[in-house]
Amino acid sequence: MYQAGWSRQEIGVSPRGYAMYGYGQPGHRALGQETPLYARAFFVQNAAGQALTFCCLDLGYVSYAMRSGAIERLRERMGAVFNDAAFVLTCTHTHSGPGGCSHDVMYNLVTPGFVPEHLEAVINATVDAVVAAWQSAAPTDLNLASGRFDEAVPVAWNRSLKAWNRNLDVTRYQEGENHKALERTMQVLSFSRDGQMHSLLSLFGVHATCLGNSLDRHDGDNKGYASAQVEQQLSDVDVDAVAIFAQGTAGDVSPHYHGPRQTARRNAIKGRAEYVYAAENGRYQSDMALNIAADPQQTPVNGGIDAIFTYVDFTAVHADPAMANGEPEAWTTDPCHGVSFFAGTPVDGHGVPPPLAAAMRIGARVVRNYRLGPLSGLSPEDRQYYQRLYSAQGPKDILMETGRKLVLGRTFDRLGLPDAADPLMAEMKRQAKAGAINESAMVPTVLPLQIVILGQIALVSCPGEFTTIAGRRLLKVVAERLRPRGIEQVLICTYCNDYMGYVTTNEEYQEQAYEGGHTMFGQWTLAAFQTGFVSLAEELLKPESERMHDRVTQPKPAPVAELMLRSSLPPRS
Repeated sequence: MYQAGWSRQEIGVSPRGYAMYGYGQPGHRALGQETPLYARAFFVQNAAGQALTFCCLDLGYVSYAMRSGAIERLRERMGAVFNDAAFVLTCTHTHSGPGGCSHDVMYNLVTPGFVPEHLEAVINATVDAVVAAWQSAAPTDLNLASGRFDEAVPVAWNRSLKAWNRNLDVTRYQEGENHKALERTMQVLSFSRDGQMHSLLSLFGVHATCLGNSLDRHDGDNKGYASAQVEQQLSDVDVDAVAIFAQGTAGDVSPHYHGPRQTARRNAIKGRAEYVYAAENGRYQSDMALNIAADPQQTPVNGGIDAIFTYVDFTAVHADPAMANGEPEAWTTDPCHGVSFFAGTPVDGHGVPPPLAAAMRIGARVVRNYRLGPLSGLSPEDRQYYQRLYSAQGPKDILMETGRKLVLGRTFDRLGLPDAADPLMAEMKRQAKAGAINESAMVPTVLPLQIVILGQIALVSCPGEFTTIAGRRLLKVVAERLRPRGIEQVLICTYCNDYMGYVTTNEEYQEQAYEGGHTMFGQWTLAAFQTGFVSLAEELLKPESERMHDRVTQPKPAPVAELMLRSSLPPRS
């Protein structure tokens, strides 16, 4: 039995016309609030005093600024009981929550800019939820169980079936069978006292995009509705019950139908109907979680608590050939966004118009051929750099060299693209000309890797969005390494501790659908994550005092002067 507690605290962000985070659309502005947005937290401690904290935010992403700000205050308020290596900060990935909470440039462009009040509200809610969970801790039984959605339950569809079918280790499906091409199993960790369940944590991957980009209200989307529904059900037992619906492998999984006539079916759900649809999707998840938690065959969770955490610079990771199809020179590179990223997804969120995307592809190939050709005029160093870059990025039509801050080979302030063609490009030009992004990182490149152990369970906490098979392959190699420690089940939670785009398999990457275009570090990104997590898993086999993982590396802070230039910019009218 553990000492465990839980709490939820509302995130006090007032809608004031800033664009919401998720769709990258400046017109997707928050003018009101449909549902409250919460920070929900669990605290668990064993008899030896080892403790972990898990906090899930009703937001689209987690940033280093959120995590580091929360850690600083939690250390002050909780003292030695707080272990930042065992602090998991994740989110539901609702696309209808506030933005402006990162010090990195790109994910704030749509807001526009950094909004300090938003970040402060998120940190306050996180800290208050974790502290209240710690203070409410009492003897609690933990149990783990899982259940599988029947294929008839319309809860999720694979949105990149052609990419899925490229994998060598999957059942291939036809259009119309997209609902089969995903992980339909949900895991539930339940918290019980005196034989009655008080709270739960669900892990199931599906995008929180039931609500589209034409709405104008903050909302928790399907995961938020699922949490509220379970908390209402449990309120007779515990008025302070907490239900966290966190994400698994959601990268290629949509809550909207994908298949024949997918556009017409999506267009039929508009306005208020989208909120109804989100609540229905949440109901499928909440009903499944409650059914799983009521299963008498649940597995009791007992034993020690442990955690390991490190930051890795993903711009130059040499992946283990065993994780990279035997490729001896499998490297990651500086981040790059492909044209398919800017083109968006066919149902969940359209991007630039198809004719513009086609022109971008032509431009990307012209730049690539010029740089790799004999007449480029590049220095030997730049020629070598681009040979490595294009080799690692593979078939991606690179529109934005996000590390070097170039679009089709031109600096942001010299873009010839008309401002009206893409508002985000226009905002990048404006900030570049103002001197706001000269030294600032566009996106996170020093990324957090974390494994938390609770009894016989290990939780792999990943930044960003993993596709179904990418997550499955990661879990397989980590489980193999942790088996000697007695770990019986390895789970995955995504969108943890920071946000850095997508992770596809190497085969999926070749398709260059949206997910591959947003796999910024190249075609060996998954292999790099597997290499890093396996290394951490091996350290977990050693006593804590003998572990040799990197505890020093941290993301580089944003230059304060530049951050101020892109802070508190007025919302667009």
